[in-house]
Amino acid sequence: MNKSKLTSRDKNTFIVKLDNRQRDSWQGEVVWADENRTERFRSALELIKLMDEAMNSRAASAAKESSAV
Repeated sequence: MNKSKLTSRDKNTFIVKLDNRQRDSWQGEVVWADENRTERFRSALELIKLMDEAMNSRAASAAKESSAV
């Protein structure tokens, strides 16, 4: 199995602030500490999607930078 090591560009730091819990899910905001960006979320699933989008966006940016070299 091929295991790749994470570099500092592959890592993201998220700060999750929970305001409350309604309808058996979380509501609050997530902060991308590396980019100083904040987004509100209304459910745990939405939180995971936001984090996934941030990771994919950062990976695409890194790939674009490395191909431009």
